[in-house]
Amino acid sequence: MLLLLALVALAVVLWQRTQEWMPSRAEYPTQGALVGEQDGAVDFNALRATGADFVYLEASHGAEGRDAQFPRNLAAAIDAQLPHGVVHAYDPCVSAERQAANFVTIVPRDADQLPPAIALDKLARECADPIVEAGLESELTTFINQVEGHVGQPVVLKISPEFEAEHGIAVRIERNLWLERDFAQPDYAGRPWTLWTATSYSRGEASDQPLRWVVVQP
Repeated sequence: MLLLLALVALAVVLWQRTQEWMPSRAEYPTQGALVGEQDGAVDFNALRATGADFVYLEASHGAEGRDAQFPRNLAAAIDAQLPHGVVHAYDPCVSAERQAANFVTIVPRDADQLPPAIALDKLARECADPIVEAGLESELTTFINQVEGHVGQPVVLKISPEFEAEHGIAVRIERNLWLERDFAQPDYAGRPWTLWTATSYSRGEASDQPLRWVVVQP
């Protein structure tokens, strides 16, 4: 029984440390957060006060999807004077033109915004269409070009480990990379990253939910 209690106490301590962990500021001076509707009502002033230098906002996905909190989050980020960018979750099952139309409808032109990010998580084989899978790179390039034409700057490719393992996009499309791995630097893209989601468990005063904490390569 004593051993069990000790193990439970150790697990609690480790969990608390997991929630408190952040990458070293000495190693990564510029840090921020990724925020979307899953995070609820985030206090952006508190987020800035606790050390966020920037924030990325989930904005759109696919041809019709919109983050329910995006208008509120965008206004709050501007009010808190937090540098901000947007994220579109790419759906390989949907045409580039339809997704671009969704993006440009939701995301305003703003020269002060950070480079937009395209989240690549959904695998082409989930579409159950070999033609779609074969044309993934071409369609994605079309979407990138249309987004960059709208915002006037290059996009960042936010690539999950599963997507990169399946499609190897990082070495075929030359854009800055945003990779993800909790607590350890990611190395699955075959070239250096620019942004890294270093933890998905960051707790603070800005939200009741754990936030995804992001650092910039110095």
